[in-house]
Amino acid sequence: MIGNNLKIAWRNMVNNKLYSIIKIGGFAFSIAICILIMLYIRHETSYDKMYPNMDRVFRLIVSAPDGDKVRQTFSFPAPAAKTLQEEIPSVELAGRILPNTLFGAGSNLFTVNGRAENYLDKGFVYIDQSILEIFPLPVVQGQLSHALDKPNAIVITKSRAQKYFKGNAVGQTIYLNNNKNVLYNITAVIDDVPNNSSLYGYDYFISLAGEPFYPGEQNNWGATNYITYVKLKENTDIANAQRSISKNYIQDHYILLNKKNGMKISPEMMQSTVLIQNALDMHLHSKNISEYGMATQYQGDIKMVWIFAGIAFFILLIACINFINLSTANAATRAKEIGIRKTIGSNRRTLIIQFMTEAICYSLISLLIGLLLAFLLLPLFNNLANKALFIPWTVWYFVPSLILSILFIGILAGLYPAFYLSGFQPINALKSKSVANPKSSLLRNGLVIFQFATSIILIISALIANQQISFMLNKDIGFDKDQVIVLRGVTGIASRAKELKNELKAIPTVRDVSIGDYLPVQLDGAKRNGNLFWAKGKEDLELGEGGQFWNIDESYLTTFGLKLIAGRNFDPHITSDSTGAIVNKRMLADLGIKGNPIGAQITNGMTWTIIGVVDDFIFESMKDEGYYPVCMTLANSPSMFSIKTKSTDMAKTLDEINMVWNKFAPDQKINYSFLDEGFASLYQDVQRTKNIFSCFAFVAIFVAALGLFGLATYVTQQRTKEIGVRKVLGASSIRLLRLLSGDFIKLVFVALVIATPVAWWAMNQWLRDFNYRIEINWFYFILAGLSAILVAFGTISYQTWKVVRANPVDSLRDE
Repeated sequence: MIGNNLKIAWRNMVNNKLYSIIKIGGFAFSIAICILIMLYIRHETSYDKMYPNMDRVFRLIVSAPDGDKVRQTFSFPAPAAKTLQEEIPSVELAGRILPNTLFGAGSNLFTVNGRAENYLDKGFVYIDQSILEIFPLPVVQGQLSHALDKPNAIVITKSRAQKYFKGNAVGQTIYLNNNKNVLYNITAVIDDVPNNSSLYGYDYFISLAGEPFYPGEQNNWGATNYITYVKLKENTDIANAQRSISKNYIQDHYILLNKKNGMKISPEMMQSTVLIQNALDMHLHSKNISEYGMATQYQGDIKMVWIFAGIAFFILLIACINFINLSTANAATRAKEIGIRKTIGSNRRTLIIQFMTEAICYSLISLLIGLLLAFLLLPLFNNLANKALFIPWTVWYFVPSLILSILFIGILAGLYPAFYLSGFQPINALKSKSVANPKSSLLRNGLVIFQFATSIILIISALIANQQISFMLNKDIGFDKDQVIVLRGVTGIASRAKELKNELKAIPTVRDVSIGDYLPVQLDGAKRNGNLFWAKGKEDLELGEGGQFWNIDESYLTTFGLKLIAGRNFDPHITSDSTGAIVNKRMLADLGIKGNPIGAQITNGMTWTIIGVVDDFIFESMKDEGYYPVCMTLANSPSMFSIKTKSTDMAKTLDEINMVWNKFAPDQKINYSFLDEGFASLYQDVQRTKNIFSCFAFVAIFVAALGLFGLATYVTQQRTKEIGVRKVLGASSIRLLRLLSGDFIKLVFVALVIATPVAWWAMNQWLRDFNYRIEINWFYFILAGLSAILVAFGTISYQTWKVVRANPVDSLRDE
């Protein structure tokens, strides 16, 4: 019986090639997209699961009221980890990570001891030995235990060991940033960090067991620069552990030491608590936690996981709808077959099994083609999503789960057509009476509306996402980011920085050059330094205002085009400028400095006299506030150069810069990037979201159009004689085209009406994540509706026009 059902199924596929191609094509495309999305979701939800006992590992978070909001951050002081491990019985291990570029994390100039070559590399981070125990990775060379117990010890990854060393890297020494007074000893080599690990992006793990970064730093409870993890003992009550950790940190140490140091205790500080976030939740559930310069560039978002899962579901549903619509619409062509089979003894159960067999055959063929498409599209999807996904052929559950899923979908898609087709009365079918059910036509129309409503929502989402990213990239941010080249790795020639600057300025197409690491765009290696500031004399009266403290040179304002609105720029020839400061308007407003600010004094532990004021400029992500108080002082920080050019021939300018660089650093390859590209990279996640929405919208409208084409083909075939009669009676081709396509266009209009409020609500929710955002314009909805109507009309016009232009004699010959 099974063999006979398969033979009949194959015969029907071959005899109805057009319908078969549409059904299989729609299913295959949908399955391919679903596989890609499932790979993405699988990757996003797998973070840190390769490490043992992660259910007992937690990251500490400080939660404090901030006006009518709650502010959360994972920045902690240096002594917190050690104190918690010593004083909280339920804490088995505690460890710190220091990713802050201010202290040397991020990019560094890398030199192997005994070699002349310098290499600029990224991925440096400071950690405790206990972090290697909490996040253990396979050891390639050396021993992981006690690898970072001693000062100046460093553990590197396998890829870096292979790149810079031949043979065993353990025992080799390196130095950073041309500082030959501090040699780092490689104590172990570990496997490369997986791309679904919270440590991904790090390749050099430097011991925190060395000297403090400044006097008293390791005992300072006021400076919060460390990410702190704890591993709880087995069978620990997590809620009790969180309460104990919070009380120990807030009441027993942080507030107590601030009181001892004479600091004012704010109500917010008294209401602060420490939360513990499980390590398995960090990647997808940290969107509302402030980074404050911490390295979380690979952070995900649980909302995107749900959105992608929803898109996969709806695209697959659109394909199922095509199957149902085409199966029920094609009922008349199979009516006689059903009537004959019932007459010679087939019961309804047998027919249902036959039609279900056909549905499963369609779905299995679609699965094979969909897998091939997914394999071919995977590199493109990886590029879009910035992932390194792969199809897990060797995972035991992958193929069986796919087959079971497709069998389920095939049965689900074929269920209604099977019951509908098997329900025909044999007498009506054999007498060629209409077997169409008005309810089935109503269902088909409803399903077409659903398909196009889903497609229109995705089109609107892509349009609005595109407009939002364009808005952010083109917004006036208060400084000039265009044609600025940033040189990295200048620490190797820091002693000749001024000389290098003068030679670069001598290039005819160079306008200005600034030496400094504090850039208005947070490129790799750029520094941030958060401080508390007070107006001079109010230190004991106020709580202090948070702001950035940057070291710049006298060319900074002109290089980046910052607008000086009061006072003057720095002059290195004026001795008093060593204690001068240039601040932005936000700093004056937050500190309550009114009137003429020039000559006013502010303090962050040191006293600075304001000599200039610049207009506010956006130097943080526009998803948040974007700009904050900033105080700039004249000081040296020479690991990066910023070169403002005026060239229309950028290639020639770069060649001239390279020639100057080779003169000063012949043993080091030049490393540069463009500031505007770095600015755009801050919003890569939004750009990726837009691109993925666009691709999904295309797939959805394509699959929906396939189904509409099949329906249009069926409808025009059923109305061939009617069209012939109308043409004989004088109906024009245009009128007939409008008649045939009108019903479908009406369905698209209904879909637009349904999709508009849904898309408006969904995109408003998405835009709430941005502090700077566009207003949703009704133009996007009109454009999406017109696009859908054009696609629908273009899809059905070919088939309908072919029927309309046919000779009516051919269709009426049998009458």
